[in-house]
Amino acid sequence: MAAPTGGEETRRRLVDSGLREFAERGVHAASLLDIGRRSGQRNRGAVHYHFGSREGLLVAIIEEQVALIADRERELLAAARTRADDDLPSVVEAFARPAVELADQGWRGSCYLVILCELVEDQPLAAHPDVVEALERAGGYEAYQLLEQRMPPMPDQVRAERMSLTTSFILRASADRARAAERTPPTRSLLATEEFIANLVAMATAMLAAPGT
Repeated sequence: MAAPTGGEETRRRLVDSGLREFAERGVHAASLLDIGRRSGQRNRGAVHYHFGSREGLLVAIIEEQVALIADRERELLAAARTRADDDLPSVVEAFARPAVELADQGWRGSCYLVILCELVEDQPLAAHPDVVEALERAGGYEAYQLLEQRMPPMPDQVRAERMSLTTSFILRASADRARAAERTPPTRSLLATEEFIANLVAMATAMLAAPGT
């Protein structure tokens, strides 16, 4: 394998710095100048030079994780579709398990989940066409569609609110667990991965399946 060029290495460092800064400070609040400095770049316009804009860097961050999470979700969704039409836990697992597995791979995964959670909650930012296209490749939309089909009857606004809150809960819980595990000693008792996933799926399913108001 050929060694990365200087430009490729710079992009790599900027993506890593962007991951940390966006996760720690927020996608809107993070300073592009600080991202450049954190990556070792003295050029004040490093992010714009290599990615064109804040959204361009965000797209690069999303696309880096696509292969790690989208294929796994599709595999689990295929299994979920073989279950009964009202089987909600299998669909929740198709969304939750890839998130937990990604977070367990290291800091990049947990930072990505924090960023993704912000995008779920921040519609104007997530509506940028380049970001929308990247998120579609990252998966999630097929799982949402199947969740809607299998949730019990309730008003549309209630269903949408539950799905948004449950998504944020799953992403943040997965990222928080990974971050807690990185601390020495861990700041709290942690379940083993399979126990954590089973518990997360059970809690998220209960949130989605509770009687509508």
